[in-house]
Formats: sequence, structure tokens, C-alpha cells
Amino acid sequence: MPGTELGPCIAGLKYVRGSCRELLCRGESVTLRPSTPGPDIAPGLQYSREVLLGKQFSLTSADKFQLGAYRADPSGPSKGGVVVIQEIFGVNHHIRAVCDRLAGEGYTAVAPALFDRQEKNFESGYTPDEIANARKYVANPDWGAMLKDTQAAIDELKKDGPVAIIGFCMGGTIAFLAAAKLSGLSAAVSYYGGQIAKNADEKPKAPLLMHFGEKDASIPMTDVELIKQKRGGDSEIYVYPEAQHGFHCDERGSFHDASAKLAWQRTMDFLKKHLKK
Repeated sequence: MPGTELGPCIAGLKYVRGSCRELLCRGESVTLRPSTPGPDIAPGLQYSREVLLGKQFSLTSADKFQLGAYRADPSGPSKGGVVVIQEIFGVNHHIRAVCDRLAGEGYTAVAPALFDRQEKNFESGYTPDEIANARKYVANPDWGAMLKDTQAAIDELKKDGPVAIIGFCMGGTIAFLAAAKLSGLSAAVSYYGGQIAKNADEKPKAPLLMHFGEKDASIPMTDVELIKQKRGGDSEIYVYPEAQHGFHCDERGSFHDASAKLAWQRTMDFLKKHLKK
């Protein structure tokens, strides 16, 4: 069966209906997954690149606990390290894709599996049932243990130069707390951290960038205003008027392309400014 050309956003890639769902293109694996249709993309398929540089390995925390992690390395010299902290869905496809994307930007990225103390290798999708199941892992979160495991990831990356942290949702809160409580960070980026307002008196020791969606049903704008009042003097805080919770994740219904692109560009500019060897 002949290949079919895809839209301009992924020009040069072809797929064959009914064939293997993983292709190779320019030395990278391309994973095809069922999803909702989008512009310039064949109905029912979503295309995301998972570079072959990624690998699974283990980290050892200060209390000797071993947790899993995903690592992606740049093809050339590293600009520094970035710890990527998961949402409540584990180190899933999206978090691995963020690591791969950072590697493409020249950074060494590590995503520690912060739920390994509860269940090894947990990862989830975004259906209502999967979301409900994932929420049980943060019903009584052990922030101290997760920060300890985050520190192990920071320490792993120190040999690659300066280290930053980027976290999403639950990970956004951890990125905020890490900036205040952990050592070895040169920058921190938080996307829609739901518990930041409750911890807003914590003063970051590293430069901090925060992203929030104005239409986020789980983080009211009163919380964001409180964060601005308490941390606006030492942090960069941006609110995206059309964005909901999870607006960065292109595998969720709440994905907002324009907000995600702007927030990512601000994040890359922030890393470039603060991660200097």
C-alpha cells in the first residue's frame, strides 16, 4: 500500500494505514497513537516524535530508595540539565516527549518516577477513568519523599553543568517547592502548580518562572493573585487568558496551542538566561 503524505506541520513523513504504528524518519522513531482529529493531521491519529536518545534507568535517593527515571540526551554537547517533573499521570508518553524535546533544544533531561514509592512504573493516559485512578496517588501526597527523589535527579544531572527543573500540574508544585527547599538548581519553571498558593510564603532560592491558565477550573484566579502578591517581586508569573489546566499537554483536551507555544518560548528564553556554564 502506498504511503500517504501528512499535513504541512509534519512534512516529509508518511504513514500507511493498517501498517506498523512506529516508523523511522531521519533517524528518529515516530509513534502514532489514537487521538482526536486536529488541523493538518489525519483524522484519528496524532503524531509525536520520541527520539531514540531516550532511555530508562534508576536513581538512588538519599534514603537509598531506588526509583525509575527516563533520560534524554542531546546529540551534541549539553547546555545543562533539566529535571522534568510529572503530572499525576506518571512518567508517561507526554513527559517522555517533553524530555525528548528538551534534548532537541540541547539539554540533558531526566524525569524521575515520583510514584515509584507507591507503585513501580505507573503511567496513565487521560480518559475520565484513568484520571480518576491517577488521583488516588495524590490523595495523601508525601511531598517530602517526592522532593527527596527530585533531589536525586538534580544530583544526577550536576555533571552536565547547571541544572533547572520544569514541572507540570503536581510537578508544577514540586518545581516551586524545589526552588525553595532543594540544592543545586539554577532555575525553576512551574506550569499550573495547584498547591503553590498554599505554599506561597516559601521564598525561592533559584530564579523562578510560573505559568497559569486563566480558565483553569482547579486553580482560581484568586490563588494566582495571592501568588503574585507574595512572589511577584522575586518570580516571573504569566497568565494565559484562553488557557485551561493542562494547556501545555497536546494529548489532553485542554491543550491550547497558542498558549503552549508562548509559554514554551518563555521557558526556553528563561533557561537560556539562567543555565550558563
